[in-house]
Amino acid sequence: MAAAPDRPTSTTPRSLSGLTPFLRPYRGRIALALFFLVGAAVTTLAFPVALKSLIDGGLVAAEPGDRVMALRGHFLALFAVGAALGTFSALRFYMVTWLGERVTSDLRNAVYAHVVRQSPEFFETTATGEVLSRLTTDTTLVQTVVGSSLSMGLRNSVMGVGALAMLIFTNPYVMIQVLGILVLVVLPSLYFGRRVRRLSRASQDRVADSSAIAAEVLNAIPVVQSHTQEDREARRFDESTERAFDTARRRTRVRALLVGFIITATFGALLWGLYQGTQAVIRGNITAGHLGQTVVFVIILVSSVAVLSEVYGDLLRAAGATERLMELLSSQSPVAEAAKTLPLPPTRGGSSVRLSGVRFNYPSRPTQAALVDLNLSVAPGETVALVGPSGAGKSTVFQLLLRFYDAQSGSIQIDGVEVRQAALHDLRQRIGIVPQDSTVFSTSAFENIRYGRPDASRAEVEAAARAAFAHDFILALPEGYDTFLGERGVRLSGGQRQRIAIARAMLMNPPLLLLDEATSALDAESERMVQAALEAAFAHRTTLVIAHRLATVQKADRIVVMEAGQIVDIGTHDELVARGGLYARLAAMQFGLEEPAVAAAG
Repeated sequence: MAAAPDRPTSTTPRSLSGLTPFLRPYRGRIALALFFLVGAAVTTLAFPVALKSLIDGGLVAAEPGDRVMALRGHFLALFAVGAALGTFSALRFYMVTWLGERVTSDLRNAVYAHVVRQSPEFFETTATGEVLSRLTTDTTLVQTVVGSSLSMGLRNSVMGVGALAMLIFTNPYVMIQVLGILVLVVLPSLYFGRRVRRLSRASQDRVADSSAIAAEVLNAIPVVQSHTQEDREARRFDESTERAFDTARRRTRVRALLVGFIITATFGALLWGLYQGTQAVIRGNITAGHLGQTVVFVIILVSSVAVLSEVYGDLLRAAGATERLMELLSSQSPVAEAAKTLPLPPTRGGSSVRLSGVRFNYPSRPTQAALVDLNLSVAPGETVALVGPSGAGKSTVFQLLLRFYDAQSGSIQIDGVEVRQAALHDLRQRIGIVPQDSTVFSTSAFENIRYGRPDASRAEVEAAARAAFAHDFILALPEGYDTFLGERGVRLSGGQRQRIAIARAMLMNPPLLLLDEATSALDAESERMVQAALEAAFAHRTTLVIAHRLATVQKADRIVVMEAGQIVDIGTHDELVARGGLYARLAAMQFGLEEPAVAAAG
């Protein structure tokens, strides 16, 4: 899988405005944080003033007794400033850290909740690893800014502006010269800043590429190892991380140049101002305490500029991360609920299904039709099998019924209601599905079975497991129904995972059941038992069955034969065999039957 190309970006700190909806609920806490932040900045700025009073009033006093008393008072004032600074700083730290953790959690939850509601079309173009990277790496960057960097930036902005104002007030002529020099610092900084923004976004994209590779490979470890491709996959991941490192190295180099230039140029400008101040002391224009105050204000200003240059780089990285997260949140699923939905009517004996003139192309294959003018009606309680070669469109029918996609044309109705007009939750609650690739979650057998009905009792869960012939093997597990099944059910065999999925569908007891090769991973004996259980459990439900093993669908009410997205024949097993055609050829291959046309020729 090649690395994704660098995405064009115009990321600026303004991209952080996307966080506004997540900050708005905590306006009160933000106001408190700002109050404590300003308090910490103001007390820091009060220190040089107290120092000036100490030098001029405590050290220059003529009488020793007066000097001692003055020193005590001034040191108490300095301690009061320090205590206030410590208190305000502690409160500021707690508030901004709380905000960073809270906002990041809300953002992560919002992105995840939005992504899980996207249709499968979204995941045709977006790698799972990239989504995971945004949920982890990008939100961590946002947390760093909201919970630390932004607060440091605001605090140092207040201190820097305050120190600059005091320097201008005390030495206006000198500081006007310094400000003129500082303007020259801004122009090169803008150039470096643009490069940092571009490289920050590219660096985050490269990290996402590595995450996508890791997620893909780790989800297919048995395949990788069975083909002895561990070294190849390790090299592929290594190449991806090297690309990420190279981009990060270039970003860091440019950012280092930006920081170094800003600090050096600013320091030089302010040293010029400090030199002018020492000359003023020598001339007798200002006092020694005034000079000491100026020195401390210069230190505060220089350190504020240095911190702001670092914070600016963090803001640029977080702005890129926020932009990527906002892209996820702004993505709209093509499968959207109607503004006004229609309720699905009550069912008795199963749901009715009707597809009329349905034509569908997958978004990733816009020129290749998956279904062509498909017409099919299924009566309540009827069992209909869909058979045909791979790629005939059988699974596509199921995906359209579940409304994972919307057909380009035609009508799909369940119980007389167009699926586009039904609420997605109500529609999918009415349908149970046992997929060919049974999904087992990283939890217990008990929770896996009641996944579709979280309120089901243990007795109901065990009854469903018995019906699916899963009860015995579950009891044999170390902790029975409470046994943790591992990621994707790695502690179970394929047939056991499939029986868990069947038990899950049985527990839901839906009026419409979709079986997509539901017994493909079972041995012959288990298949016969489970098939009998399915027939008994859903005797009064509408059932659509996809099967390549024709032995499992011989008792279906009707068999629909599909090829190239079209229905080519419909009938019972005996009728279709007698007519010849595609189904008869498939039956001949599986059962060793002689095709009717061949028999006639003989």
